[in-house]
Parts: sequence; C-alpha cells; structure tokens
Amino acid sequence: MKYPNDTYIAQTRYWLENVVLQHNLCPFAHQPFNKGQIRFVVTDSARPEFVLEDLLQELALLRATPANEVETTLLILPAALEDFYDYNDFLDMVDALLEQEGYVGEFQVASFHPDYQFADTRPEDAENYTNRSPYPMLHLIREASLEQAIAHYPDVDGIPERNIETMNRLGSTHHQQVLAACFKQS
Repeated sequence: MKYPNDTYIAQTRYWLENVVLQHNLCPFAHQPFNKGQIRFVVTDSARPEFVLEDLLQELALLRATPANEVETTLLILPAALEDFYDYNDFLDMVDALLEQEGYVGEFQVASFHPDYQFADTRPEDAENYTNRSPYPMLHLIREASLEQAIAHYPDVDGIPERNIETMNRLGSTHHQQVLAACFKQS
C-alpha cells in the first residue's frame, strides 16, 4: 500500500519510540530524538541505483549541516528492496559508495529491514527484531558523534548482548504486535 510521506514518517517514528527508545536498543538515540535532531526522509525510489542517488543527496546534506541541527538521518525506503536478501546485497553497494565518494570515516550506515535476520538465527527468532523496522531503512550516522557517545558510555561492548536478551525476553509475538501497530499510525 502506498501512503503519503507523512504516514511513512509517523510509522517509522512510532517504531523508533516504541522499539529502539523504549527498550534502549541504542542508548545514543535518546538525545538526538529529544532535541529534534533526527531527520526522517522518505524516498519513493524503487530501484537500487536511484536509492543510492537519494543516499548521496542525504549524505551531502548531513555534511553541510551542523550536527547540532541534524545529528542523523533515517532514510526510509518503502518502495525499494522489499526482499531482505536483495537489501543485504545492496548494503555492499552502500559501502562501496561511501568509499568512492569519500564518506568513509565521516559517516557509517546502519541497516534495518522488516525481515532482518542475523547469521545463525532462524527468521522467527526474537533477537532479529533489534534490526527489524516497518520498512527497509538506512540509518546515516556521523562517526564523530558516535565516537564521542561511545567514549562516554560505560559498556558499549555489552549493548548487543543486552539487546538480544531484551528482545528474547519480550518474544517474537510482542515484536510482531508492535510492528503491526506501526501501520496504524498516520
């Protein structure tokens, strides 16, 4: 179903608030969210090469904008890369683009997808929900900001394990319900 961009943003924002922030999956997300420094961008591009163009535009915008105005971007891809394996392959193109355009060391891209699956897990395993989102998504992160946040966080290495424990404790049914609730947002 095709929605207006505001609806995709509302659905993604709901996911961010009710999954990532509520369960503290990324302890560094609270501050930019509370300060309104997260940029939500919807691309209507359906072809990977056009998504890469949109990604380049967004990286250029972030480079030109001070972090205290826009810390990070969630690039939402409702019309592209619905198949997780295609999405996963696409991430290699994203990495190559960062390298080619000179963004390595300045930005990194985190990945989220409705069917995200970590290696050595089953599709239904709850821990996959740490990276499951309503739509395929690219999270553009400023490396300098991340390094600064990590320097002030007491146990960065423990974050993935805590996230897995949290997701497993809540269970797949809970996470399926939360993702379904995202689509009721408008």
